[in-house]
Amino acid sequence: MEDATAISPDSARRVSRKIHAERALLLGWGRALLLQFAHPQVAQGIVDHSGFLGEKRGRWGRLRRTLDAMLVLTYGTPDEAAAVARGINAIHDRVHGRIAASAGDRPATAYSAHDPELLRWVHATLIDSFIVAYQLYVAPLSPAEKNAYCAESAGIEPLLGIPEGFLPRSSDALERYMGAMLAGPDLAVTEAARRLAGELFTPVPRVAWPLMALARLSAIGLLPPRLRAGYGFTWSPRQDSALRVSARAIRAALGLAPTPLRHWPIARTARRLGRTTRP
Repeated sequence: MEDATAISPDSARRVSRKIHAERALLLGWGRALLLQFAHPQVAQGIVDHSGFLGEKRGRWGRLRRTLDAMLVLTYGTPDEAAAVARGINAIHDRVHGRIAASAGDRPATAYSAHDPELLRWVHATLIDSFIVAYQLYVAPLSPAEKNAYCAESAGIEPLLGIPEGFLPRSSDALERYMGAMLAGPDLAVTEAARRLAGELFTPVPRVAWPLMALARLSAIGLLPPRLRAGYGFTWSPRQDSALRVSARAIRAALGLAPTPLRHWPIARTARRLGRTTRP
């Protein structure tokens, strides 16, 4: 299933544009994916219909497609946003199947990428992870900003055929939904999820080792303990300290970084055009 976190084309998108501009947001992506994999139907849909496991660099292709979609939905025109949504829906048309009954107590289950429940889980994991990553690596967000971000992001509903009002529109609603999912029976780290998680952190070129180590640290460290244990990841006080120290270093570095290094090109372009067309 393709990830999509977006805003309504006619929304002001102010907070979405502020958050999504940051390249450091990538440090929240691993957490979001591990949360998504923990839903058996989402994990099986990816295993059955995605190149994440089968294709060389499949994980990077998925990240690139999702990132491109998110940026166009955030900074593009209404026509561009609609075109991206049509592409996502076309992919979802092909993603459906059935999970066989497990050796435990989970019965056979059908899945579809158009299922609003699965779309809500994927959406919520991204929004929640981006808020966590932004506040850890960039700067705090006020309660009003978090509420606005949730409301703006829920504008994706009509584009993906999600029932109106189905996505969380406030920080409190998002927190309640995530808490209920994490405490409820719908999530389980299956063998499919572990395979996907293993591919997420497979070896990369030597030059990328430091970045992958940082991405792995944030993905595992920011994961809820129940799911971390389900994946078999260990987490020590030393690792926790490394996460906090690296976060402080990144926040300090971002304060000194020039805008072209810190923000995505499409975000800089949108900001520049906005300045030239408004009083």
